[in-house]
Amino acid sequence: MMKKILMTFIILSIILPTLCFADDFLEETELDNFLEVSNEVTNSAKEPITNSKNIVALDRKSLTVLYEKNAYKQVAMASTTKIMTAILVLENCDLNETVEFSKTAANVRGSCLKVSTGAKMSMNDVLYGLMLRSGNDCAIAISEHIAGSVEGFAELMNQKAEKLNLKHTHFVTPHGLDDQNHYTTAYELALLTDYALKNEKFKNIVATKTTTIHVNGQPRTISNTNELLGNLNGVYGVKTGFTFNAGRCLVSSCKQNDMDMIVVVLGADTKNQRTRDSINIIHYIYDNFEYVNLSNYIQESFSNYQTYYEKNVHLYKTVTKPTIDCSKLDNYDFPLKLNSVNSLSTKFYTLKELSSHIKPNDKIGCMTIYYENKILCSTDIILTNELQPNDWFFYFRKTLGEFNRSFSY
Repeated sequence: MMKKILMTFIILSIILPTLCFADDFLEETELDNFLEVSNEVTNSAKEPITNSKNIVALDRKSLTVLYEKNAYKQVAMASTTKIMTAILVLENCDLNETVEFSKTAANVRGSCLKVSTGAKMSMNDVLYGLMLRSGNDCAIAISEHIAGSVEGFAELMNQKAEKLNLKHTHFVTPHGLDDQNHYTTAYELALLTDYALKNEKFKNIVATKTTTIHVNGQPRTISNTNELLGNLNGVYGVKTGFTFNAGRCLVSSCKQNDMDMIVVVLGADTKNQRTRDSINIIHYIYDNFEYVNLSNYIQESFSNYQTYYEKNVHLYKTVTKPTIDCSKLDNYDFPLKLNSVNSLSTKFYTLKELSSHIKPNDKIGCMTIYYENKILCSTDIILTNELQPNDWFFYFRKTLGEFNRSFSY
């Protein structure tokens, strides 16, 4: 009996380290089951039923959040980390460079391309190994090649996150194995993904289902871990992930007709769950949202306020009638729920007093558009003309008028 217990302990001690960081290759749900799940869609008229802990759906055209669940909470991100790793490769490397795998890279735990120490590959092929096979060994090799060490590469990752204004994202590793100081939010991960997808090479890589790479000149075929790619209409990326702390993670990009969105699902208990949640959200968005051009609504709202403001603003040391305008938006198409335009509202915030110290094109306020009581977009309100300071003759007349009024008493 003791021998059996000891043997079981030995086997578990060998298997568990692999399971802890399996990252999509020891999942409990096979693709056949996924295809059945894809038809199990909740009532599209209501918000989807989701079980994953942290979710966001982001419209790429307007960067509007269409659905969220704990989207702003800092959490572990597992191998979705590799989206940032890939960005730094594409922005800092020639993809024809040769990458040599160190002992550290070759021996890293978790999901790997499984190459030996000293193996050589082109950076292009390493990038495919990183994003399709989710190779932790590729991530280490990349960090050492670019920055000399994992720590040095993490500094570059955090510098890039700062430039992208990702205030609740911090990196410690290039692969995403669990560390309490390695985190993001579903919302910021969606923003990072949107940035990455603007790079055509990145977009092409994550849209690749299967490809052939070369290790030491020898061909090897690898497949994408993304279970939605090629199996759900419109999905064209992006990245999977799994650690015990992060749970099952999936970042998806999907475009149907003219609506392009990113769905981030973090903290799912099972692969089945992350798949089902992603599908339900995608169906919910496409069944219930449409683009509405708000240019006329914004212009009409502003024109009404413009008339009011120019009549009621208090002028100080100037009598020049002010004229104002609102700055132009880069995009006027916003995804709204069907037949919900009446849920729009507008608020204005402007200076109560204007003086000649304020110059043309200076910002004097803003107009904010709300949808269902949440901020949809904002635009600056600017002064468009020059306010001439009052001259000596103005003050002479004013003094004379006050004198006449006093005299009349």
